[in-house]
Amino acid sequence: MKIYITKDNDTFADIAQKFNIKDENYLKTFHNLSCPQNDIIHGELKAGKQICIPEDQQFLANDKIIRPNEDNNSDMQKTNTKNHPDNNESSNEDSSAGELGNTSSKNQKETKKTEEENKGSNEHDGKYFVIQKGICQCNQGFKFPRFKVTSHQKHYWNNAEGQDDYLAVTEDDLQFDPSVQPFGQCKLKPSSGGYLPCTYTPAGKWQKTYEKVKVMGKSCLTEISELMCTTGGKITVLKHGQQNGISKTQIANADSQEQHIYNPVMDIDELKEEIDNKNSYAH
Repeated sequence: MKIYITKDNDTFADIAQKFNIKDENYLKTFHNLSCPQNDIIHGELKAGKQICIPEDQQFLANDKIIRPNEDNNSDMQKTNTKNHPDNNESSNEDSSAGELGNTSSKNQKETKKTEEENKGSNEHDGKYFVIQKGICQCNQGFKFPRFKVTSHQKHYWNNAEGQDDYLAVTEDDLQFDPSVQPFGQCKLKPSSGGYLPCTYTPAGKWQKTYEKVKVMGKSCLTEISELMCTTGGKITVLKHGQQNGISKTQIANADSQEQHIYNPVMDIDELKEEIDNKNSYAH
């Protein structure tokens, strides 16, 4: 990551183009997740602001991505051609075949790695991020506690006012509300008098988190994230918490492209139009 100081009339679109970022929404989201809380930007840019610029290839436009080994392999082949005399053509062919074999092997490994990364990303497509007022469930419990964010007080999903209910839940947020016996009784602890109380103890961090979006280095939860309890229960997201928490004013002021990054399944423009129509009928 590097820092860019804004100038007069700079926009996120201009800066994104300057540094070859996919688009201004990726840049704005990355900045707001990476910067100190006082530097989060919701409105227009002002001169003299420090903007966090991503250098990870996942944020860069595809036409500028350098493919690994292409230049190196080309140079190696040229070097080998020079080193071998012309009367050893068969040796050259064998050597080239070996190089092609090595290149193919490397490319296969890179392709497999890329496929694995894409798989991890694709399973989160169309899923909502989880906020503090979301609700979780345990497959061995009876009650449904809310999330409790303790890992940060920095980033809020779809809430410029910074209300605690909208804090982004991360992989390190392992507490719930209520904190004592959050899931009531435990089905894995039967007794003659019924099931014994839940003694929730997390077995590590949340899994299946969205690693491409982090708050203070911690991956964010989506609807498919999971957490195991040492007793044997599996904790999952019952409600992400966002669907009923957006006011009409927030929708009217929402940036359509930015919201598409947060919630790809929501058509924010259609929602704005629907609200406008309802307001017109009301008058």
